[in-house]
Amino acid sequence: MIIDYKSAGVNIEAGNEAVQRIKQSVESTFSSQVLTSLGSFGAMFDLAPLMKEYHHPVLVQSIDGVGTKMMVAVMMQKFDTIGMDLVSATTNDIIVLGAKPLTLLDYIANDRLNPHIVEKIVTGMAKACRENGISLVGGETAEMPGTYLPGEHDLVGIITGVVEKEKAILGHDIKAGDLVVAFPSSGLHTNGYSLARKLLFDVAGCNVHTQLTDLPLSIGETLLTPHLNYTRPVLHLLSKNIPIKGMAHITGGGVLENIPRILPAHCAVEIRKQACPVLPIFHVLAQLGKLNEYELYRTFNMGIGLVMIVSPECVNDMRDALKQFPDFPLYELGQVVVGNREVKLIK
Repeated sequence: MIIDYKSAGVNIEAGNEAVQRIKQSVESTFSSQVLTSLGSFGAMFDLAPLMKEYHHPVLVQSIDGVGTKMMVAVMMQKFDTIGMDLVSATTNDIIVLGAKPLTLLDYIANDRLNPHIVEKIVTGMAKACRENGISLVGGETAEMPGTYLPGEHDLVGIITGVVEKEKAILGHDIKAGDLVVAFPSSGLHTNGYSLARKLLFDVAGCNVHTQLTDLPLSIGETLLTPHLNYTRPVLHLLSKNIPIKGMAHITGGGVLENIPRILPAHCAVEIRKQACPVLPIFHVLAQLGKLNEYELYRTFNMGIGLVMIVSPECVNDMRDALKQFPDFPLYELGQVVVGNREVKLIK
C-alpha cells in the first residue's frame, strides 16, 4: 500500500485548481502598487507613491475573521457573501482610525479543499475589495484534515491601510456636549453568532430554512445578510474635512463594549435606545432568550453599525456630504456626557 500526501487527506491538485479558479478575480483587484502575482511566496506592495502623497504616513493594520457565521454558510451551502463579510469586518476596523485601506491578505482553511467553495469565497472577497479600492494580495489556502472537522471552514484576513499621522482619529478631543451619530447595520454583521445560533437552532428548534412570521427572510438568509462596509461614506466625509473626533465599529462586544474604546477619561455616552431602528432579528433573539437589555447591547450591534462623535455644528455638513450615499442614513443617537468611559442607555 502506497501512502502519499493525497491519501493523508491533502490534495495538491485540488489546491492548484483552486488557484486557477480564483486567479482572475484576485488580480482584478490589484492596483499598480502590487508587484507580485498570485502564487508568490509573499505579497509585495510599492510604498513609494505613499511617500509622495503623505507627509508622515502611518500604516494601520487589523486582523479579523468571520467567526461562527461561517457555520451558517456551511449549513446553507452558500459561500458567495461570506468573503464580503471578511472585507467589511476588517476594513471597518481601520477606517474608524481615519485610515484608507490598501491591501487585504486572506487565509482560508478547511478539512478538505473544495475548489468550488474556495472560488465562491474569494469571488465575494474580490468583489468587495474592488468596490472599496482594496488590493486582495492573496493569502493562504490550507487543507488540514484532523485539525478541522469534516465540512468545517475558517476564514481570516489582515487588512492594511494608511493614514496621515496628524489626521489619525484617536478620540483625544472628545468632550461632554459632543453628539453621537451613527450609520445603521444590516443585521448581526459578524458578531453574536454563537448566541444567535444557540437561540435559533437549539432553543427554538429552527433550521436555516425556517421562515418566522417576524422575519422577512428565512433564518439562514437573515443570518447571512452581508456585513455593511462603511469605507466609501466615511472616506468621503474625511475628504470634506469634516472634523470627526472619534469613530467606533460596533463589532464583538456590541454597543456597550465598543464605544468606550474611543472615549477619553471622564467621558461617557448617553444613547437613546430607539434612535436607530432595532432590526426584527434582534427582537426575535431577545424573545427567545429572554435576554435583558444589558446582554442584548453587550452582545449585538442592535441595528447600529458604525458610530461617529462630532461637535453639534458638524451634523448638517455631514448630512449634506452624505446625500450621494442614500443607503447610509445618519442617525443621531445621543451625546457625550461627563462619566467614566461607559455607555448609558436612555429612553
